[in-house]
Amino acid sequence: MNCKDASALVGAYSDGQMERRQADSIRRHLATCSGCSNEHDATRALSATIQASVARYQAPPALRARVLAAIEAAPQSTPVRRRSLNWRAFIDRWPWLGGGALAGCAATMLAWSVGTAMIEARLNEDIAVVAVTSHVKATLDNELIQVASSNQHTVKPWLSARLDYSPPVPDLTDQGFTLVGGRLDRLEGKPVATLVYRIRQHTIDVFVQPETARSRPTAMRTVRGFNVAHASGSGMEWLAVSDVSPEVLDTFVEQFTRVSSVP
Repeated sequence: MNCKDASALVGAYSDGQMERRQADSIRRHLATCSGCSNEHDATRALSATIQASVARYQAPPALRARVLAAIEAAPQSTPVRRRSLNWRAFIDRWPWLGGGALAGCAATMLAWSVGTAMIEARLNEDIAVVAVTSHVKATLDNELIQVASSNQHTVKPWLSARLDYSPPVPDLTDQGFTLVGGRLDRLEGKPVATLVYRIRQHTIDVFVQPETARSRPTAMRTVRGFNVAHASGSGMEWLAVSDVSPEVLDTFVEQFTRVSSVP
């Protein structure tokens, strides 16, 4: 299985809606492909967010009574040669049908609207979770760096040749942050440049992508013990992830933004 096939199936795989042989195939692919694995992690995180956020509604008893009355009042069609179904007994056996069958359409539309709003409202949180997940996975898999160099004129062309944009790669050595390389990663289903800096024994991942119309939070966040900071400028946005203290990461992002914005 290649990345194109896996990307089309990762949603169904995440939901457990895939036959065993195909699931085994995509599972083997995810074990060897960090990009598709990150997409799988992002899909699962988004699914968990929706399930935790979307409200659930119980149909009122009056609606159940109206559904039963409408069924019993419906004109009889031509008899069929099979055992007739006792609707009342059927609904009594599965009460969720009586309470929500007809309400299901309205509830589904309401859940869709609420879910869409919740996705938009919590997308900023989701991208932070995905960024931290990608950082942790790359660290554990020893895949933090695909192009190893402290020279920005080596890292930038390597990334630009593999993306449809050219990410800024500032030299922050004088500010105490050493560029050690970069890699390709994925955020929100798209390939992004990831720059890797070090300060003492700490690593800082910086996900770089073209700025979008969607607003991002500027406040520092903590996800699974990692600090996440966002900044933007000159048509780009940056998401920095590290286990350094919030004060150090704040300083890094400030210097990164300042140097990247210099023409």
